[in-house]
Amino acid sequence: MDLKEQLEKSLQKNNVSFACGEALSAHSTFRVGGPADWFAAPSCREEFIRAIEVFRSFGVRFFVIGKGSNVLFDDAGYRGAVISTEKLNGSFADGDRLHAECGASFTSLALLAEKNSLTGLEFAYGIPGSVGGAVCMNAGAYGGEVKDVLEFSEIFDYSDPNGQRVFAVEAAEHDFGYRDSVLRHKDKWVHLSSCFKLEKGDPKEIREKMDDFMSRRREKQPLEFPSAGSTFKRPDGYFAGALIEGCGLKGVSVGGAQVSEKHAGFVINRGGATCADVLALIERIKSTVLRERGVELECEVIYVAP
Repeated sequence: MDLKEQLEKSLQKNNVSFACGEALSAHSTFRVGGPADWFAAPSCREEFIRAIEVFRSFGVRFFVIGKGSNVLFDDAGYRGAVISTEKLNGSFADGDRLHAECGASFTSLALLAEKNSLTGLEFAYGIPGSVGGAVCMNAGAYGGEVKDVLEFSEIFDYSDPNGQRVFAVEAAEHDFGYRDSVLRHKDKWVHLSSCFKLEKGDPKEIREKMDDFMSRRREKQPLEFPSAGSTFKRPDGYFAGALIEGCGLKGVSVGGAQVSEKHAGFVINRGGATCADVLALIERIKSTVLRERGVELECEVIYVAP
């Protein structure tokens, strides 16, 4: 029995459902990416942890995704295992707190807050990512950020099989920064769930604010095309979209990838874009803005090498 057969037998023994050769384009909002050697979408926390342990025990690299809204998979796919948290999507309200699993939709959490007349998460309405992704990158919009409302997260640490493996991390320990947190720098930490502390609010005002934010998104962002959201982080003292537009790059294409004609801060998939197209366009944008404006843009989208 070869290593692949042994691994798959171990996954089956541990009740981890998986597929081989799954197209990652189906699990990315960019709609780009080749096949993964293994793809798992655990149905509960215990299966999630078992999947990680099995892949690790066989020395197989793995990459965890939520909604795939901030990643760019390579055309060659991924030589290892991609684990999706899409089925770990439970959430509930407890007084002025919301508890959500890592794979829960961030937009759905905003709707749950509205349903319970809780204010503070209106900015999340329309953000296409998962709670896990939002916490890891301190997602934010329209003046609100995760750091403003997070109380604590539950983490699985697989670095020490004999240590405390599931524990709470308080908000202050997340070391939040602009589109950053400690979770992006702890290689052996996996986000399981989070608790958000909100305030009671007026249902009408909450809905009006959410509608306003959504209206602004639809007016200014190219939501009709696949993308990974804002392609670049906001440079100090500037707006990435304005810099890119100022360099005459609005509408510029490489293959099926294009700088959005609606908002230059977005690289979109006009149809049939490959990862190579997107990377080439991003490099062109960065080099042009650096040459003409003296500003070095930093990519917000995470490229996942094969």
